[in-house]
Amino acid sequence: MLGRVFLLLLLVLPLTALALVRTGVVTIPPAYDPFAPLDLSAAPNFLTSFKLARLEQAPQQCLAALAASDLRHRRLPDRPSDTGCAITDAVRVEGSTTVIAGGGFAATCPLAAAWVLFEREALQPAARRHLGQRVATVRHFGSYACRNLYGRADGRRSEHATANAVDLAGFVLADGREVTVARDWQRTGTPEAAFLRAVHAGACRFFDVVLGPAYNAAHRDHLHLDMGRFSICR
Repeated sequence: MLGRVFLLLLLVLPLTALALVRTGVVTIPPAYDPFAPLDLSAAPNFLTSFKLARLEQAPQQCLAALAASDLRHRRLPDRPSDTGCAITDAVRVEGSTTVIAGGGFAATCPLAAAWVLFEREALQPAARRHLGQRVATVRHFGSYACRNLYGRADGRRSEHATANAVDLAGFVLADGREVTVARDWQRTGTPEAAFLRAVHAGACRFFDVVLGPAYNAAHRDHLHLDMGRFSICR
């Protein structure tokens, strides 16, 4: 009997707590409120991934979060497609107050939101820790390409087909030195290799899929970041 009561409490109490929060009877700080909009300027916590995922179904909330951040971006017009390559609620990411995204890149709003957190919480800390300075420019291979995975004639569309992925090739530091995935990933024991691995690991905190040279030969020269349907960090 006691076991049944205990199980009932385990089911009822969390639901009751959520109902009290949602109806406003109980208030908690926005950072710890699962129903509060994501604040991209706040420090990440255990709810950040959940709130990032929720942005995929809340485009206006996502665009508002970007507008309140330090991301330099501009809204892109929607581009319909009957071949699985539509662009919707996307922006062009130019960079931030500290980083230039070389040439800019198109991104779905959730991808851009994840980029804000990645840059501040993973990229720049890794650069300071391993290289003693900040990243000034990010080199990339682009984001939007209407194609299937790996450019195959058949199969599933790539996340690049909807600008929901970006491929990072390298980073230019504040002193002009450049670190590239193709050259420096394999230089085991160097600060550059340690930096790239820290960037890869940090990206996994915010993007759904992060693939690098350790995944396969197709990623030997870049880090692939996307906000797709799966969760992979390789």
